[in-house]
Amino acid sequence: MLSLPYKGVIGVQLVVTMVMASVIQKIIPHYSLARWLLCSGSLRWYQHPTEEELRILAGKQRGRSKKDRKYNGHIENKPLTIPKDIDLHLETKSVTERDTVALHYFPEYQWLVDFTVAATVVYVVTEAYYSIVKPSQEMNISVVWCLLVLAFAVKVLFSLTTHYFKAEDGGERSVCVTFGFFFFVKAMAILIVTENYLEFGLESGFSNFSESAMQFLEKQGLESQGPVSKLTFKLFLAVLCSLIGAFLTFPGLRLAQMHLDALNLATEKITQTLLHINFLAPLFMVLLWVKPITKDYIMNPPLGKESVPLISEDTFDTVRLWIIILLCALRLAMMRHHLQAYLNLAQKSVDQMKKEAGRISMVDLQKMVARVFYYLCVIALQYVAPLVMLLHTTLLLKTLGNYSWGIYPELNSDTPVENSLLPSSVYSESPPADGKMKVTVVQITMALGSLKNIFTPLLFRGLLSFLTWWIAACLFSTSLFGLFYHQYLTVA
Repeated sequence: MLSLPYKGVIGVQLVVTMVMASVIQKIIPHYSLARWLLCSGSLRWYQHPTEEELRILAGKQRGRSKKDRKYNGHIENKPLTIPKDIDLHLETKSVTERDTVALHYFPEYQWLVDFTVAATVVYVVTEAYYSIVKPSQEMNISVVWCLLVLAFAVKVLFSLTTHYFKAEDGGERSVCVTFGFFFFVKAMAILIVTENYLEFGLESGFSNFSESAMQFLEKQGLESQGPVSKLTFKLFLAVLCSLIGAFLTFPGLRLAQMHLDALNLATEKITQTLLHINFLAPLFMVLLWVKPITKDYIMNPPLGKESVPLISEDTFDTVRLWIIILLCALRLAMMRHHLQAYLNLAQKSVDQMKKEAGRISMVDLQKMVARVFYYLCVIALQYVAPLVMLLHTTLLLKTLGNYSWGIYPELNSDTPVENSLLPSSVYSESPPADGKMKVTVVQITMALGSLKNIFTPLLFRGLLSFLTWWIAACLFSTSLFGLFYHQYLTVA
């Protein structure tokens, strides 16, 4: 019946979307996970000393400390300085909601985290709906939510990266450009590796996409050798990968420094172990697609003369998705340890200053301490944004790649894609008197069905597997370089 398209538009998924939009507007501003992560009382920041406190420590009187100098008839105050080895101890305070007003990028941080929570809830509800009802004529609207989350995460990382390009010294800009070119070359090298080593499925996915597109164009009466060549496709992927790598450069470098500081703060063995696992999580994700290391040993373990696979290929794909999600959950759980390690940089900078000789301006000292707290949300975004990208590319991989969440799925995930979104009875019926609108609906549905035949789960499996792997590889590469830099180069 022609009412099937309307079922997919005003059905359960649209209701869930409208409810979640209301939650975002009415409830989340009062019950925000982003604000709770910062303001639950577990994070403590160091307050900068006031001018009066510094005067008392330096033993200076307010009336006798100002010396006026005249330049061209103008009276200027001489900057007040204190010895660097002053006995200064910073006071700490729990982060409150009032303190977050002054934080740079707090609105962007709050929006990204809260919208990610909302999108994840919509995804979970939609997956439950699909597993119970099993609709075959509806578009999965959770895909749109996941794409919006990825768009917001990339936008935030792009905004943070542009600030490094605006820096006066230009050192950060050089680092971003250098890593961008490095990741471009690395992506070109990865894309020529055969699938015997990295089993993304890009080759088979692109071949399936080209064949489907050629068949579609032939049905339209157009002659074509394909929408795009394989070289152009891989070149576009390499450029995209270089941009992602440049955006993830400073998040990875910052993560390495916070990891080292968090290890020094941790006193329990279990916390130190979790911190190590959290740092190595991107490496574990990378190895999940290295066929000789993981899949070959699990699918064909060396158990004597006979080779008995431990699990099926579908089960391995499902386990891989679950491992990535669990590692993302671990990274979120360890967020406060890393943020507290960053906040402790204020006291660490003061302790380092005490070892130096000379004097420092009171204003410079106050800025040095206050700057750490004011950029807390920038650090939080650099920690959260890669996590959000990894999580939702994995969710998209499951949905668009036609995988299953069950460890032992009953149905094979490699089910053929339907040729149409509507049954054949739709096209055999003649439109009634008000058939113009219904004919338009049928035409749109036929167009969507054609697109579904072109962009198959095989293509999405290859593309999203590669992007998920690449995000993890970039994050681990930059974190490893940052670990080497902060552990050895800064000490030297």
